[in-house]
Amino acid sequence: MPENNIWSEEFGAATDAPILLIMGSMSQGVLWPDEFVGRLTAGGRRVIRYDHRDTGRSDTIDFDKEPYTWDDITNDVLRVMDAHGLNSAHLVCHSAGGLLGQLIAVERPERVRTLTVIGSSPLGGGEGAVIMRALMGEPQPEGSLPPPAPEFVEFFRALITNPPPADRREQIDLMIAEQRVLHGTGLPFDEDAARLLQERIYDRARDLSAVANHRRAAAANPDFEPVGVLDQIKAPTLAIEGTCEPAKPGHSALIAERIPGARLMMVEGMGHTLPMEVHEELATAILAHTAA
Repeated sequence: MPENNIWSEEFGAATDAPILLIMGSMSQGVLWPDEFVGRLTAGGRRVIRYDHRDTGRSDTIDFDKEPYTWDDITNDVLRVMDAHGLNSAHLVCHSAGGLLGQLIAVERPERVRTLTVIGSSPLGGGEGAVIMRALMGEPQPEGSLPPPAPEFVEFFRALITNPPPADRREQIDLMIAEQRVLHGTGLPFDEDAARLLQERIYDRARDLSAVANHRRAAAANPDFEPVGVLDQIKAPTLAIEGTCEPAKPGHSALIAERIPGARLMMVEGMGHTLPMEVHEELATAILAHTAA
């Protein structure tokens, strides 16, 4: 398969300790807020964020001609590190980006200085199956991960059945509605800020529909998440979750429980997004975690 081009950008001094920000599935790197990135660089970190393949300014791929899997998306993380001349970095990951970070920490431990996962699920936990059963209204087997909140299930059920947006305005309105659900109920929702963010995401995407290829990649890669390997992670790990997490409630505690020496941090009011109200708390914790 030809190598695709991955968009990335970095901030801070080249001599500072590097942090690689890994966003979740189907998400652009600019979902790491500029103000949050600025706090990390002001704290003496070289910060890199990037767009996954088929998102934002990275290449879009004809999946039918060049199918890929989540193993390839994982390899993209290492390619970004290589392109920036990094033998290792502090990995800070959000949502499904946390699965990528956990897998790299297992398979390529020499490349991970520390691991921070925010709003993520434990590797090998079957998160995708839990969400699918919730959307289908099926019972969760005993021992499954905690299911998403009812408002999350209700929104994404409707998303599956409703007709697609007809134009840019409808698409952005839908993206804002999704952000509102993911934001949770613990903090005020700033709709003006949400609109600016979603307009930015819409306008910088080469092909907004290409993000659906991530789902196809997951379906083609059922063995992506090895089970029972988290005790192999040696990197110092910080698992962060909001007290109003709607997508993966309680999952961070399981990560902290299964990775030796990992710490759990709960952020009051935070949901599954990174609003301005939590930037200082998150940045302070991450700077302390990556100080070694």
